[in-house]
Amino acid sequence: MDALKFITCGSVDDGKSTLIGRLLVDSKAVLQDHLAGVQRGGETDLALLTDGLSAEREQGITIDVAYRYFSTEDRKFIIGDAPGHEQYTRNMVTAASSADAAVVLVDATKLDWADPALKLLPQTRRHSLLCQLLRVPSIVFAVNKLDAVDDATVAYRHISAALNAFAAEAGIPVTATVPVSALKGWNVVDFTNPGWCGYQGPTLLQLLEKLPNTPQDTTAPVAFPVQWVEKQHDSNVTHQGRRIFWGRVAAGTFTPGTEVQVFPSGQKAVVAQVLSATRQPQATAAGHSAGLVLDREVDVSRGDWILAAPVAAAVADDDFDTPATVRPYPGSKELSATVAWMDDEPLVAGRVYWALHGHRWVKAKVRRVVHKLDIHTLAEQAADHLDPNAIGHVELLLQEAVPAVPFQRSRALGALILVDTASHKTSGAVLVN
Repeated sequence: MDALKFITCGSVDDGKSTLIGRLLVDSKAVLQDHLAGVQRGGETDLALLTDGLSAEREQGITIDVAYRYFSTEDRKFIIGDAPGHEQYTRNMVTAASSADAAVVLVDATKLDWADPALKLLPQTRRHSLLCQLLRVPSIVFAVNKLDAVDDATVAYRHISAALNAFAAEAGIPVTATVPVSALKGWNVVDFTNPGWCGYQGPTLLQLLEKLPNTPQDTTAPVAFPVQWVEKQHDSNVTHQGRRIFWGRVAAGTFTPGTEVQVFPSGQKAVVAQVLSATRQPQATAAGHSAGLVLDREVDVSRGDWILAAPVAAAVADDDFDTPATVRPYPGSKELSATVAWMDDEPLVAGRVYWALHGHRWVKAKVRRVVHKLDIHTLAEQAADHLDPNAIGHVELLLQEAVPAVPFQRSRALGALILVDTASHKTSGAVLVN
């Protein structure tokens, strides 16, 4: 299988950085000189293997997402260590948007683990909901620090029951709930005590080795955001001097002969040649970079989309309102969307932002804030604004149309970001409904 890209998330000080450090050390992915550099008072501080910023080491917290790489005999991994503080939720959203899996850590020592009706921490709920909204395919709960409680079996049973109840209420598909001790290394890479806490499943690493990658939209109608236009001045017969449009295929599979339409100009053409990232002629599917050469010269610039051409629609005899053609990706200026708000300034109706869809920038006005999500009760509450780190439903009005589709249908075409026009800060992650 391809390399698995996963993140660790959860509340602050739940042991995310320590867990990653344990994975790196026990899988023999850390050199001796690197390991010697994270010694504190004669003990190995595993969190320092990922917390590299000076502010992180001084305060003992994770601020920015740190990526680490390691491999086992069965698979390669890319780990994103996401911060747990609420004010850094924007960094966690960035990491989760491209993840194949998420390990949500839960600190047993912070909960009233002896109570069967215990309450989960708000950040545990928030990060789990964000992973669900961002369509992370696999979500794993890891109950950590069970070595520091009096009765690990009872703590694991009560906490896992609370997690499962929350996941069922929120509609979050949970892959597994695993008991671990990142500090001691129990049930992370190796079985230290089989049957510990009454758990009979695989270790966390064994579970990660079997998780699937994010499925690409290879069977959908083709869609391609143009990132770079290259003009060749030689007489190479492969592209006959035509321009090459480079980018990453968002949906479908491009092959020579594919009929396409440029958005927003509406010009139609046929794909004459498809080049791989190494400039070799070959069909290219979603998730891979490609260069497209069209059969004729059309006006295409960075930010445009090359989409599947409209197809004829079947018209019933008694249905005169059915259009003669169907556009797989019709453009729209009005969007109903779920927003994860990441700016320090609240989101209010009437504000105008830059919206980035693919590589296309357009102005976007917040027409209305419909409601916000209460992460404690999962209820939708009426709202006229969204506070920092809130999740809510809004209506946007764009200055120009974009070929957006529901995020549940396509992660590439259904996502936008909002950027403040004055400060140029990334303000919100937008998921089209």
